Amino acid sequence: MASPEVGTIIEGVGDEVIHGLIGILVIAVPLLVTMFNRLTRQQQIHPENAERVQETRQFLNRPGEEATENQARGRRYTTDTSCPVCLQERRLSTETNCGHVFCGECLIAYWRHGNWLGAVNCPVCRQQVTILFPVFQEDANTDEARTMTDEINNYNRRFSGEPRPQWMDYIYDLPTLTRHVFHEFFSFSGLVWMFRFRIFVCFIAAVLYFISPLDIIPEAVFGVLGFLDDVFVILLLAIYVSIIYRGVIANRGNFNS
Repeated sequence: MASPEVGTIIEGVGDEVIHGLIGILVIAVPLLVTMFNRLTRQQQIHPENAERVQETRQFLNRPGEEATENQARGRRYTTDTSCPVCLQERRLSTETNCGHVFCGECLIAYWRHGNWLGAVNCPVCRQQVTILFPVFQEDANTDEARTMTDEINNYNRRFSGEPRPQWMDYIYDLPTLTRHVFHEFFSFSGLVWMFRFRIFVCFIAAVLYFISPLDIIPEAVFGVLGFLDDVFVILLLAIYVSIIYRGVIANRGNFNS
């Protein structure tokens, strides 16, 4: 009777696969939890931005006693229907690259009247806002919507092409940017065909690298490190696509200016 293989954690499954899965979970779970918390937590104005937000409310003539009392109590506002700046129902909703949604007018006023030297910091999470996405629920063909679209394009033309201060910012931006890239990729009036082709090439390259035995760090030799190498390369390709998309957004602002 053959003796069981020494060093096998689960019979029939190679140890390198088990180690690889453990390594992926150790890296991916904290990152996914962080992103999930950033995207699903209730929107609350960061204390360091409270003064600027209050000035924006006064400029928009929307201070209100109720809003002031709620802010003092630290009330939280969900991302469903209300804007964290004006504390009212969102109008001409505009999404930031960090995934928070505001009234378009509130966000533009926060930028123009907040004494910012460059791109603004998100009123909620303080991450640098380099891209604005119009996610209007209203008719986009009205004069008000077209004016807001011009303001958003103007902001993107100025700041969407700027490099991110830290590498982690690229990763934090991936959920929002990937969602918009996916939406525009399958939209007839979305991305230009050349950019779609580059995304397709990056996707094919990622798949081929993942299934190819000819890796920079082969799994057969280095085990877990070889598998993590595949994940790292795919992550780099995703970041590369997001950087290209930023350039497309900046050029779109130049074209519409």
